[in-house]
Amino acid sequence: MSSLYPRTKELSRARKSLSDSPPSSPSPTAKSFRHDRVSRLDSGSGSGDSTTDRLLGRTSAYTRRENRLASLNKLDDEFGSRDYKKMYEDALAENEKLKSRLEDSKQELAKIRTQLERVTQKQDRISERSSVLETEKREKRVLEKKVSEMEEELKVLTELKSDNQRLKDENGALIRVISKLSK
Repeated sequence: MSSLYPRTKELSRARKSLSDSPPSSPSPTAKSFRHDRVSRLDSGSGSGDSTTDRLLGRTSAYTRRENRLASLNKLDDEFGSRDYKKMYEDALAENEKLKSRLEDSKQELAKIRTQLERVTQKQDRISERSSVLETEKREKRVLEKKVSEMEEELKVLTELKSDNQRLKDENGALIRVISKLSK
């Protein structure tokens, strides 16, 4: 019973919209009434014109109403003759298409996420490498500083050795001079 209510609402909406709008194509009856009206106007009857006009106005209103009712009956036939099984099958087919598109979209999303993860890992590795390179650069600077300090110490040591050797030679010479004097 609940399925009848929406249909009744649809039909009443259709009837309202059709009753508000003029008929789409006049029926043969309406065409003949118009022809009669035109021929009466052409005949030029004097006092009967107002009566004729009123009659034609009534018949044209009647014709418009008839046309509206005819179009409503067509709508009733369209709503009544719908193939609900076909509509259901069409809806199922549409749902299957949408499910297929959704599945394709999910697969594409998974693929893109995988690519994004790879790129992120690659960038992480690059940043790790750059941090390792920074660490290596710092260590290299420290080592170079130590090497330069050791070179300075080596120069000082060489100078000390040469001074030490000179002092030994002088000491030996003095010892010889003293030993000659003491003889």
